[in-house]
Amino acid sequence: MSAPALLPSAHVDTFARDHLPPLHEWPVLHVAPPYEYPAQCNVAEVLLDRAVAEGDGERVAIVSPHAEGGWVHTSYAALQRHADAIAHVLVDDGVVPGSRVLLRGFNGPELAAAWFAVLKTGAIAVTTMPMLRATELAVVMHQARVSHALTDARLAEELDAAVQGVHTEHGTTVRCRHWGTADAHDLHMRMAMHTAPFATVPTSQDDVCLIAFTSGTTGVPKGCLHFHRDVLIMCDGFAKQVLRISRDDRCIGTPPLAFTFGLGGLLCFPMAVRASTVLLERTTPEQLLETIAATHATISFTAPTFYRHMALAVQQHPGRFDTSSLRESVSAGEALPDATRTLWRDATGLEMLDGIGATELIHIFIAAAGAEVRAGAIGKPVPGYEVAILDDALQPVPSGTVGRLAVRGPTGCRYLADDRQRQYVQHGWNLTGDAAVMDDDGYVHFKARTDDLIISSGYNIGAPEVESALLTHNAIMECAVVGVPDEERGQAVKAFVVLAQGVQGDAALTRALQDHVKATIAPYKYPRHIAFVAALPKTDTGKLQRFRLREDA
Repeated sequence: MSAPALLPSAHVDTFARDHLPPLHEWPVLHVAPPYEYPAQCNVAEVLLDRAVAEGDGERVAIVSPHAEGGWVHTSYAALQRHADAIAHVLVDDGVVPGSRVLLRGFNGPELAAAWFAVLKTGAIAVTTMPMLRATELAVVMHQARVSHALTDARLAEELDAAVQGVHTEHGTTVRCRHWGTADAHDLHMRMAMHTAPFATVPTSQDDVCLIAFTSGTTGVPKGCLHFHRDVLIMCDGFAKQVLRISRDDRCIGTPPLAFTFGLGGLLCFPMAVRASTVLLERTTPEQLLETIAATHATISFTAPTFYRHMALAVQQHPGRFDTSSLRESVSAGEALPDATRTLWRDATGLEMLDGIGATELIHIFIAAAGAEVRAGAIGKPVPGYEVAILDDALQPVPSGTVGRLAVRGPTGCRYLADDRQRQYVQHGWNLTGDAAVMDDDGYVHFKARTDDLIISSGYNIGAPEVESALLTHNAIMECAVVGVPDEERGQAVKAFVVLAQGVQGDAALTRALQDHVKATIAPYKYPRHIAFVAALPKTDTGKLQRFRLREDA
């Protein structure tokens, strides 16, 4: 079958553009070199089609585990063929430029090809976390007015239930196809009918290509609208200017592609420079270490807690894990405790590249690498971004003073039809919800999420600072700190602690931990209450859900 021509404008779905916030609610955007792009550009053409057209079709794009052992190497050309076939099926099923297509799958070549296929048609990808249940999926589908869905058959049950629920409640019909099954909805059966290339639909650089939903650490997720140029900006910004990724790199990590941290680090960043990536459906810290060695990965992406478990595994099993291929280890998603940074450096010899980002700004906007790393600091703004620390009146505070972290640059928050836009964006700034300090050299020091800043007897106490102190005690594997109501102090510090294997929690250990914190940081910050728990509540991306701990407390 021949490739479809660009559909006339009458067949463009304008829902996403129609539901952008009004311009006066947007943050100030500074889109200047190197973040200038042609008026017409499509991410799939830039990252995938162009690689093949310019002679890199046989380069390895994706490395993934084979079901029977060993590794599958997917080339750029093979990935393009796969994406083209899916794009044909989507158009056959009625997808038009601007349609919202929900994607549900584990990290792997199939999900990567589906993501590119959606963008090739000019449609909008709504990629969802594998662990979401029907009720959560239904919220996403209704908010984004999803018309089509592609899913791994192993995850189809919850999606099918969500589709039925949306149809029953809102009268909306969502057309679904599954991969990895042989039923009437099978995607591969339809793909087999299409062997011709697919002509990627021309799109404008400011057409929406992605609706990324926040991870729900604070409750109801918000849909963040990102343009084609935003995806290119994260590649030309943090990836190329701070991480300095090159075509010789091979990325690996744990964040799902539905999380913009994973979408960037494990798909878009490597493909922007014609490098390769290792995509794993699921992994443990020890399995990730083994895979790094087996695939000679050079850059890892995961959360601080995962690095802590990996470092402990390396130390507990000398000589078992070879991390010599790694040149960079990127930490994001949660505050990086100095104890974890030190533990990882002692175990591997690598200095962690810490970063702070937001789904609203698509990826990392503050970071430091190599010689630029400073103890206790996240880093400096990624080139093109401006950062300020503001008070409640949105006025700059003096250097060294705790305030609200504000950022503006080439990307910014645009929520999908959500009144919370006016909370996140004020006076042109993106207010990330973080409390931070900037030193005289422009380094940003994270203190806490503003929701996690504990005010006790008039003192400001950052939960991550107390957590970092606790983690230097060898009895602790993980911990989380929140403020709980206290009649005398207003709030008191409470720690939820996951103990190391073989350690028993009792009154004596509680006192020992409290004394340890008093000896490590200012004594008034010590946890007056400690609860020993089996696990901490987290999102699918590994982020701690402190609001659940506050509710429990």
